[in-house]
Amino acid sequence: MNQNQTVKYEFLSQDPNVKTLPIMLSLIIGAFFAVLNETLLNIALTTLMHEFHITLPTVQWMATGFMLVMGIVIPISALMLQWFTTRQLFLGVMVTFTIGTIICAIAPSFPVLLVGRLIQAVGTGLLMPIIFNVFLLLYPPEKRGKVMGIVGLTFTFAPAIGPTLSGVIVEYLGWRYLFIIVIPFAIFSIVFAFKYLTNVSEVTKPKIDFLSLLFSTIGFGAIIYGFSAAGEKGFLSSSVFLTIIIGIIGVVLFSLRQFKLKEPVMDLRVFKYPMYTHAVFMFVIIIMAMFASEIILPIFMQGPLALTAATAGLVLLPGSLLNGLMSPIMGQMFDKFGPRILMIPATLVLSGTVFTLSRLTAETPIWIIVVCYILLMLSVSAIMMPAQTNGLNQLPKSLYPHGTAVMTTLQPVVGAIGVAVFISIMNAKQNHFLQKATNPSDPATISHAMVAGVELVYLIAFIITIVAIILAFTVYRAVPKEIVETQSETKS
Repeated sequence: MNQNQTVKYEFLSQDPNVKTLPIMLSLIIGAFFAVLNETLLNIALTTLMHEFHITLPTVQWMATGFMLVMGIVIPISALMLQWFTTRQLFLGVMVTFTIGTIICAIAPSFPVLLVGRLIQAVGTGLLMPIIFNVFLLLYPPEKRGKVMGIVGLTFTFAPAIGPTLSGVIVEYLGWRYLFIIVIPFAIFSIVFAFKYLTNVSEVTKPKIDFLSLLFSTIGFGAIIYGFSAAGEKGFLSSSVFLTIIIGIIGVVLFSLRQFKLKEPVMDLRVFKYPMYTHAVFMFVIIIMAMFASEIILPIFMQGPLALTAATAGLVLLPGSLLNGLMSPIMGQMFDKFGPRILMIPATLVLSGTVFTLSRLTAETPIWIIVVCYILLMLSVSAIMMPAQTNGLNQLPKSLYPHGTAVMTTLQPVVGAIGVAVFISIMNAKQNHFLQKATNPSDPATISHAMVAGVELVYLIAFIITIVAIILAFTVYRAVPKEIVETQSETKS
């Protein structure tokens, strides 16, 4: 097939002349190493502080800046998908990511390293919307569960092994090898995609509304930065409060403008489809529950339980690995049985597990945390990808880029909000506990204060999971409008 050939089949996988496996591999290889690189650096921040003689708030920009850039570029992904072919966009994204990685690997100073990291974020931020959009165009709804499960494996397995792999690389090779090792795989992905990746999307080149881009950049960027800063400065900080308010105003102006445009940058009509809206709410709840565990649990284990960072990471590893490995299986079950049979028991397990975590104490055995995190991640794998796939299935093809853009935009935004809110709640409860204590400087008292903070966080997370249970009982298998109309015409 010529790489610029117009697709005549409703879904490209139905064309006997098209080999979809190379297309999938092109995207998955690039995505795996981009997502892996996103998590590799987190454990090396202390090393970078000593290497470049910088403070913790400064080095934290490696994470905050990365998330900030992703939050800015993801909302415009729908526009990019309509302006460039799949092939052009993916190759451009991977070349951008590779350039950023090379800059990081040879960076002589922290500012140069940060610039390279931000360039990486541009590529990483656009990858997920590209992949979701391509797979929606490749496969009909009845086959998407399995395929999206494989995508889920990519996006969950890479972060699962990232911290462990990073620790080994930093200890035995040095922090620069976190980037050097990724470079050949990124180049291989570019070469492989250049040879095998075909165009699957239609280039319509809608009018670019620069005011929307301005509102989007200010809105999403300010919200992510504001909530990220709140974790350090607190919500009462005037700069944090003002930044968040500016962000909210920007997002509101951006949203209102989209309804007025004939060719919106992000078409919010996706929320007219009930199962898509249902999926977005479920997506937000699950991300909040995940962040409550991925951020709070390591703090708890290194505090009251007095575990090392490496040991805390190993405690969470089995759950993270199982989350990734179960994703394709959950996808196949979704294709066969639909979303409800997966999501109802999974939300019940999720809620019960989160409540159990609210009962943690300084005497809690490690194996209980291991089991709880495994159950948490298994329930997440049975909810997240089925909910996303089911929601996207209800959209017409013209809204695929916008549907994926909305969901992927929410991930860094909800992540930043979740971290800031849960950390603030935990700190507030700790401080309240210590203010009432007779000896607030006593290590045992500090430990009990942290336990009280963790308990409150998980009780709030438990209440949030109740909403997920209600949503699970109201879900139904979504079918695209085009297919419903085709079936009606066939019957008549």
